[in-house]
Amino acid sequence: MERDTPVERLPSETRLGRLVLHVRSLAMMRDFYRDAIGLSEIGAREGVAQMGTDAGLVLELRERPQAPPRPPRTSGLFHLALLEPDRAALAGSLRRLLSAGARLAGASDHLVSEALYLTDPEGNGIEIYRDRPADQWHWIAGEVEMATLPLNLESLLADDDDRGARSQATLGHVHFNVSDLEVGRSFYSELVGFDVTAAGYPGALFVSAGGYHHHIGMNTWSGNGIPAPPAGALGIAELTVVLPDAGSIDSLQHRLGEAGVHATRDRGSLLVEDPFGIALRFADGDDLD
Repeated sequence: MERDTPVERLPSETRLGRLVLHVRSLAMMRDFYRDAIGLSEIGAREGVAQMGTDAGLVLELRERPQAPPRPPRTSGLFHLALLEPDRAALAGSLRRLLSAGARLAGASDHLVSEALYLTDPEGNGIEIYRDRPADQWHWIAGEVEMATLPLNLESLLADDDDRGARSQATLGHVHFNVSDLEVGRSFYSELVGFDVTAAGYPGALFVSAGGYHHHIGMNTWSGNGIPAPPAGALGIAELTVVLPDAGSIDSLQHRLGEAGVHATRDRGSLLVEDPFGIALRFADGDDLD
């Protein structure tokens, strides 16, 4: 997508709100995110559990027992990433995972952060991480340096301060399987207005607003040209991106309209589907209904 004028960037206050998952077993998934991950159930209605922390809503689980499974090698959620406020809180998360018998899929030092990886009972990827202070991030020619190095779990556990059994996390970023990184760049950066923060990681692209290392990651590790899953499949149903004011939503709607991308307003929010079939909600504050 080539443009003659610079693309308007998203406001620096942009953040992620809630992630909605279609799940087969609400009870099993609610219990997992409560007991192993440490989220609290902060709202519920028939077939829906809203999970979060003192900081607010993080995850909404919507029971869809008849939904088709997401096939392998399709676009969608690679992982959701829960950001703990500091290393001690991340250590507490590790202690809680071990106590719950959860099995880690990995543990990495990414230079900008330290992260734990696992999957939930229905196969959705999860990252739990803490950021290093932003003044310790290393930027080269406008891109942040990230790597995947081993994380010393014994050292991490030594920082557990027994702060409590509950998570303090927010939704820090999400990472998607996509079919084409250039298509992802065109949509998320050149149209929506995120900044590209890292493009050199093999098969991956990272974008953010406000100088964060990344709010959204994309990869083609499942293959180039992969299709979208069936409509209404298990897994990600919607991601909320929170903008600071209604004017920012109006500006985004104008950009999307000029590009011929269909978007609809819903009680002040703007709903749009990305090129990979992932539903996005741009909201002026979290819309929890």
